[in-house]
Amino acid sequence: MIKHNIETAPFIREMCDITYKLWQKGWAERNGGNISYLLKEEEVAPYLDTSKIISESVMPIPIPELKNRIFLVSGSGKYFRNAITNPADTLVIIKISDDGTKYQKLWGLINGGNPTSELASHLKCHATRLSVDPEHRVIFHTHATSTIAMTFVHDLDESKFTKTLWQQITECLIVFPDGVSIVPWMIAGTVELGWESARRMEYCRVVIWAHHGIMGAGTSMDDAFGLVETVDKAADIYLQSASVTTGIKQSITTEQLKSLAKAFNVVPREGIL
Repeated sequence: MIKHNIETAPFIREMCDITYKLWQKGWAERNGGNISYLLKEEEVAPYLDTSKIISESVMPIPIPELKNRIFLVSGSGKYFRNAITNPADTLVIIKISDDGTKYQKLWGLINGGNPTSELASHLKCHATRLSVDPEHRVIFHTHATSTIAMTFVHDLDESKFTKTLWQQITECLIVFPDGVSIVPWMIAGTVELGWESARRMEYCRVVIWAHHGIMGAGTSMDDAFGLVETVDKAADIYLQSASVTTGIKQSITTEQLKSLAKAFNVVPREGIL
């Protein structure tokens, strides 16, 4: 059966669009950042024979919960700004094996390379989010400038960090009522970082890596991107306000946040308000 050109597939175009936007925002310098997008078999089938395996590699950690799942992933060492012009070099489609111990390359990385070095973190976070939300599709990690800067000057207590963000923009509590979580600085690309990130994804969709970046989870590219945009905008407002010599004079109060949650029918993470 004749397959359509995969570079015209909506999921490829979405990935290219988001990677370029991340680079434009200055969040994906050089080869910084990585994305993984859970694809449905019926989405991929018109473009690719998913039974045709190019190569197979042992995964950093076995994840049987993801067996036979298909992912579009950014490549290790690849530049986000290049995906829009050369997706076949920058991206890769992988399928998890029947036993969840290997990933099988189906397409991409035509000039060599491997999926992102943060693959362990991504896959563990996907497995965790799917157990919480069956509609989950996207994990992305980026070097959101203001969020990183805030980890240098703000207490890294999750509740305090979350409340500060909620107090910056009215929409924050509505967009991420589950708050944010924080992983203390760890070496990038390790299995340990993957486990720590996934553990936190059990109770929220945002994991901040102190002095490194942010991971966001969503049901779509727009959902995940909008989530991280909102967090970073709030962090930017906090930094700008805190830098004024007179200091912060006022912010959204606890009582106002409680009223906001009630008005929009969202449940703030317990213990913060």
